[in-house]
Amino acid sequence: MINHSVGSSQPAAVGTRAARLLVLLAAFVCAACGLVYELELVALGSYLLGDSVTQASVVLSVMVFAMGVGSLLAKRFTRRPATSFALVESALALVGGLSVLALYGCFVWIGHYRAALVGIALLIGMLIGAEIPLLMTLIQRIRRQDAGRAVADLFAADYVGALIGGLAFPFLLLPLLGQATGALITGAVNAVAGAVVVLWLFPREPSRRVRVLLWGVCGTVLVVLAVAAALTGAFERAARHALYGAPIRFATQSRYQEIVLTGPAGGPPPPRPVRAAQVPPPRTAADGYPSPAHPLPAATSGPTLPALRMFLGGRLAVCGADEARYHASLVQPALAGPHGRVLVLGGGDGLAAAEALRTPDVENVTVVEIDPEVLRLARTDPVLARLNQHALADPRVHVVTADAFAWLRTAAGTHQPYDVVVADLPDPDLDAGRKLYTEEFYGLVRRMLAPGGRLAVHAGSVADSTYWDADDTLRSAGLRTLEYSVPADRGCDGPADWGFILASVLPPVLRPSTDAAPTPGSLDAPALRLAETLAAARRPVREEAPSTLLHPR
Repeated sequence: MINHSVGSSQPAAVGTRAARLLVLLAAFVCAACGLVYELELVALGSYLLGDSVTQASVVLSVMVFAMGVGSLLAKRFTRRPATSFALVESALALVGGLSVLALYGCFVWIGHYRAALVGIALLIGMLIGAEIPLLMTLIQRIRRQDAGRAVADLFAADYVGALIGGLAFPFLLLPLLGQATGALITGAVNAVAGAVVVLWLFPREPSRRVRVLLWGVCGTVLVVLAVAAALTGAFERAARHALYGAPIRFATQSRYQEIVLTGPAGGPPPPRPVRAAQVPPPRTAADGYPSPAHPLPAATSGPTLPALRMFLGGRLAVCGADEARYHASLVQPALAGPHGRVLVLGGGDGLAAAEALRTPDVENVTVVEIDPEVLRLARTDPVLARLNQHALADPRVHVVTADAFAWLRTAAGTHQPYDVVVADLPDPDLDAGRKLYTEEFYGLVRRMLAPGGRLAVHAGSVADSTYWDADDTLRSAGLRTLEYSVPADRGCDGPADWGFILASVLPPVLRPSTDAAPTPGSLDAPALRLAETLAAARRPVREEAPSTLLHPR
């Protein structure tokens, strides 16, 4: 029976064994909720800032430190463990449940996101750290036992709960509920399992007035979380509008990233304009650019392209104003030579495939895209489908839904070599795309190249070190490289230039594709020579070590 001399009791209908199991169940649920909060913070930081390694390191290290601080502070409250535990769980449910909305709001409207992330991680970690000492005291109040056995039982429940929370987040909460709603529901579960169960099991510890107050606090937390859940949709719409600066007509969270489309939903299909040559914005010697003798094509007034913008993981991936020029610069130089078989790695929007299909004698285009939601939009969204000219429905196009790295590992034994490989992939400064710019990845690509085949890579801006890291890595994989830089369209937010690399086992030659039909933004021979000169002006004096899976750069 419970030792009533220590000032606590349980309902008569609940025996000592059942009471211990219920406290262990509370520990199990609270551990699951705590790990969900940690993973929510890591995932949100990765989505918003792109560097998952840094975000995970910051969140986990701060929270583990804070858990130690919380455990020390909890020693002051072990005289009234049930009351203290109820307050801790109510506070944890409120802070953890609202953490995603609070951090997203800071990112959109206030800034200083990293400081807010550290502050919330500290607070959640301290509250989680206070749980174990209080639960340990409650276990001992139910029945005195050897400390080692009590610790073993409590930590077993805690670790199993962490396992369930860790699996529930990516496979249940994130895909079905999203981050904000998932965190709010986790907070509600935390409040019920942590506070209500303990208050029900230990009704004699707090006075009647305090017990009523604790029930009121728990109920208030649940009401706040419910109201926040009801307003989550409006909050997300307002935040996205402020973040993307245009009406949001479609937004979803796929397994891999948040996908947002802005701009009009329809209208008559506008013609793709032929852009006249125009001198780009002046580059000074301080920029590292020579004075251009031949201008590159740039956007001018004329028929308007669809005002579509697609954001993947918060970053601009497609802008209708510059799509034609970007993909012409990426794909056309690689098509100057044999090009019957084309492989597009990434490019789920269908735009690189559409550019390749402009060349009449392209026989086959294989698109390997990891995110099925991007492929679905490329086929069904009316504006995006018009922009890619329904390329994914072309009988010459074969679409594979797979990770490009994993697909390449087995493709050499099942697919014929390709004349052209186009790497239309996430930028190399994103963790999600970093392995796609490594020596191992380019080695796999080289196996897929036919004799004389060419690889086209977009590796960010030539002003960034990641571009030259990719160039060094391509050469370490046994490929010859030729770099070229095209000034970006000023109508879209983004870098000042696009940095491309043409790679081949044989020395590549940068020349226009004579077989392709004229396209908006096509680069003629003088423009390509200038593009090569602009990239050469930015070349670092010293080469760096290549990027590898074990030592990414």
